[in-house]
Amino acid sequence: MDQSSSPLDDSLDFATLLEESFEELDNVERGDLLRGTILTIDKQGILVDVGLKRDGIVPRSDVEALGDSFTCEVGQEVLVMVVKPEDQDGNLVVSIRQALASKDWDAARRQMERGELYEGTVIAANQGGLIVPYGEVRGFVPASHVLNMPRGLDNEARIEHLSSLIGQTLTLKIIEVNPQRRRLVLSQREAQRELRNRAKEELLNRLNEGDIVRGRVSSLRDFGAFVDLGGAEGLIHVSELAWRRIRHPSEVLSVGMEVEAFVMQLDHEGRRIGLSLKRLQPNPWVEIEQKYRIGDLIAGTVSRVVSFGAFVELENGIEALLHISQLSDPPPERPEDVVQPGDRVVARIITLEPHRQRMGLSLKSLTEEEVAHFLAEQGEETAPTDSEDEGINEALAEADTL
Repeated sequence: MDQSSSPLDDSLDFATLLEESFEELDNVERGDLLRGTILTIDKQGILVDVGLKRDGIVPRSDVEALGDSFTCEVGQEVLVMVVKPEDQDGNLVVSIRQALASKDWDAARRQMERGELYEGTVIAANQGGLIVPYGEVRGFVPASHVLNMPRGLDNEARIEHLSSLIGQTLTLKIIEVNPQRRRLVLSQREAQRELRNRAKEELLNRLNEGDIVRGRVSSLRDFGAFVDLGGAEGLIHVSELAWRRIRHPSEVLSVGMEVEAFVMQLDHEGRRIGLSLKRLQPNPWVEIEQKYRIGDLIAGTVSRVVSFGAFVELENGIEALLHISQLSDPPPERPEDVVQPGDRVVARIITLEPHRQRMGLSLKSLTEEEVAHFLAEQGEETAPTDSEDEGINEALAEADTL
């Protein structure tokens, strides 16, 4: 009897093969990457052997989207991404362009994780920001992350400004990579911040406390001045601008001014550079220590009055404290009852601590003869008159009557 297979057996074998074929296709999902070999190239697209029961079809539109930079030939190995495991005709639709883009997504993610910066050229702009390609992926730079973006622009002016950047190559930092949502977000502002941090780190490693550096004043704040040292900034606190009291940095500096500064402090952990101008100037306290002793008289101008007394600015710019207890005996209820800002006073030195930059003064027990004798020694035959000596006379008069 003929042992060959029957038509029924052939039908079962074909059904089994067909079922296995579909099972394989079912195991392929959208987004899977497959490596294959180009079998044919025609007007309809590219046929790729991907090692499955069915070949993958790359639509012509996908090839055209790759542009002239992409060339291929029969027998060439290519990476493709599954777009449709099975279309309406049962075809396995794949994409070379999306496969290349997936490599770019991975590259972008790795670059973001490493903190590396990216140089990209602006190819388009819209109201929301800039379009910068990253390989086959279109990256987006939001307008809020574009440097020197003017504020308060209307839509037309905003688009015009952003469009002016088309063709420019920007240094950018990748801040979001999301292939599922097809979001690749970049930032020019974050890139600039990163460059500044790197420059500051390099500068911190190169500098030593005590060095003298040159820079340009970049901005002024109430608390001090920032100086650009060549990509990194150092801070001169208002107390380090001069030996005399400075109320605001604008009294001695202006934006754009070139200065020499003393490196006073390097904070590697906080990435801060503390600078000083006054450390490069003669220390007036050295002169005070050499010239004066406790008990000597000294002249100055009341610079400010506070609840606990008054500060007197001496001729070399430093301030000495005239405590409320040293204004009269007994002390006045308020310092303003004895002295006012701008008053010229002659006082006795009662404490002197140059190493702590402190000096204490007193008006108590001063006589008119002592004041007149002191002023004469200073080159004045008589005491100052009118508004200049009003504070002295009032203070002495009150001291004599108490």
